[in-house]
Amino acid sequence: MTPPGWYRDPWEATRLRYWDGSTWTGYDAPGPAITVVDARPELPLAAALWGIAITAAALIASRFTLIWLGEFRWPIVVYVVLSVILGYGPMLAYCWFVARRWGTGRLGSSLGFRFRPIDAGWGPLVWIATYGATIPMAILVTVTGIPLTPNTEGLSELDVERGVLIASMIAAIICAPFVEELIFRGVIQNGLRSVLHPAVAVGVQAVVFGAAHFDPARGAGNIGLIMVLSAAGSVFGGAAYLLRRIGPSIIAHALMNTVAMIIAVWVAV
Repeated sequence: MTPPGWYRDPWEATRLRYWDGSTWTGYDAPGPAITVVDARPELPLAAALWGIAITAAALIASRFTLIWLGEFRWPIVVYVVLSVILGYGPMLAYCWFVARRWGTGRLGSSLGFRFRPIDAGWGPLVWIATYGATIPMAILVTVTGIPLTPNTEGLSELDVERGVLIASMIAAIICAPFVEELIFRGVIQNGLRSVLHPAVAVGVQAVVFGAAHFDPARGAGNIGLIMVLSAAGSVFGGAAYLLRRIGPSIIAHALMNTVAMIIAVWVAV
């Protein structure tokens, strides 16, 4: 739960209001008069466990539904809307529920969904650090012979699943950085921290993040992919914990996905 303290008033942006740990009180004050608490969000374990279950159910349902609908060759915009609604809709809805059920009702104070001007610098730094973790992991996977199939595999196969593939590209660049950071770093990691050491919580959510990209079509190639993406998830999680917000990790996530998609399309062409 978010600890008691003075926070920005949800109804009056220029003032502060006191949160007693469970509800907003009638005590308020001018913004400059009091130092605002910038605490790390913390949620109960139940929030994390339900987050994992809802994420798994949403991703599985979305993946199989879109593969089936891909045979109808509908306009790409239809697949984009469906992929966002089926894949990320339940996750985003759950994040709002968590903020209201166990937090202050605001994504910022409840899940750390905040941006600051300095994040324009922190975001790229976190992105670079991500490669510092994923490249060594990819080398390890290659040297040990562990199967690895990139999650951009198949972008050159513009057949009946073209709408699904292109919709996935758009969703990965625009929607994934926001929704996935909210659910994995905002909900799951903060929920795990209530019962685990911060480093362990970061590691567990990183593995869950990697496992969320499992696709039966990749077979054994999922093993290497999960390992590499878990490394990325650990950097995102570490940044969210140290910086007390997920703004920088959202920027880093968006940069990582954008580069991956550009490379995939370039190779396909």
